Amino acid sequence: MKTKFLIIISLSYLFSNQFFAQGIKADHNCTKINQISETAIIAAKENLHIAYGHTSHGSQIISGMENLDNFMGGNGLYNFHNGGDEGYLDIDDYFVYGDLGNPDLTTWAELTRTYLNDSQNSDVNVVMWSWCGEVSSASVEDINTYLDLMAELESDFPNVKFVYMTGHLDGSGLEGNLHLRNQQIRDYCSVNNKILFDFEDIESYDPDGKYFGDKYPTDNCDYDSDGNGSQDANWAVEWQNTHTENVDWYYCDAAHSQSLNGNQKAYAAWWLWAKIAGWNDATSAQKQINFTLYILGNNYPNPFNPSTKIDFTIAQNENVRLEIYNSLGQLVKSLLNENLSHGNHSVIWNGDNFEYAKVSSGVYIYKLHTDNFTQSKIMIMQK
Repeated sequence: MKTKFLIIISLSYLFSNQFFAQGIKADHNCTKINQISETAIIAAKENLHIAYGHTSHGSQIISGMENLDNFMGGNGLYNFHNGGDEGYLDIDDYFVYGDLGNPDLTTWAELTRTYLNDSQNSDVNVVMWSWCGEVSSASVEDINTYLDLMAELESDFPNVKFVYMTGHLDGSGLEGNLHLRNQQIRDYCSVNNKILFDFEDIESYDPDGKYFGDKYPTDNCDYDSDGNGSQDANWAVEWQNTHTENVDWYYCDAAHSQSLNGNQKAYAAWWLWAKIAGWNDATSAQKQINFTLYILGNNYPNPFNPSTKIDFTIAQNENVRLEIYNSLGQLVKSLLNENLSHGNHSVIWNGDNFEYAKVSSGVYIYKLHTDNFTQSKIMIMQK
């Protein structure tokens, strides 16, 4: 066993000296609207021209953005519309019909190509598409088709930033097809340094960071509070009822969901726009909160089957890698390789490898690595 751990330590040293490029992921960690500087918001409005394709679920982002400026004081900082007049973010909402799965899994790419080839749209430099339920029934091959089409568009239009997206929650839980296919999208974006708006992740946490992803949550924010198999509570309604409207949250007509979900999506969207426009969020965030601890928590449950949750805390905004190794020191799965904000984070491992096949029973090592911290812990997969 000592030999095995020596191998792991050697691999850790090797990997710590490699360069890892960074993608962008907008998730529940990116929903603190007050941490986005006014300068960053203005830069996004001055530089971005966004085309957004979606149907009803994707409209939650726009619905949240529509009422945000009034909530933030009505000074026009968060204004947007199609056309990008001075003082407005330019968003061509519903730039073509359909979504990533409607009317099929490929039409969206053809429409995007036609749109970008039109000289009238030559200023567009960001394209984002959303799903509307199709990930729930998608196969591995279906998601690969989506990823391949995005990669082709990125290659053909190198001056345009393409935003990937996960699908909305459907109540099927961590073992459900939706979560597995969303994880397929996350893994691809992490490994290939893409830009991701993590729809599912944002719907899995309340504003205080309380996690509901392991309670079979739905797109309406319903969840199973007592483990009896039925979604009998609603985290968004609970949070709204214990906080003050127009102070802590604001009304918006979030399709299929609650206002708070639309709020969170709007905050994450503005964080995303700011990041794409070049904002470095590390400095502004650290001025507000000074974390001094790095913590890699014990996974739970342990032993586990089929999935386990890993909690960790980082002291500053930085690139984070979270990797799974077997007892021989072989890399089994990369759970994270991306830039995260300081604070508390959680990641679910579904007990699978890079090919999404379930791993065998045995001892596994999970390793957290940042520029300033490295730690490994042991967990047991038990079938």
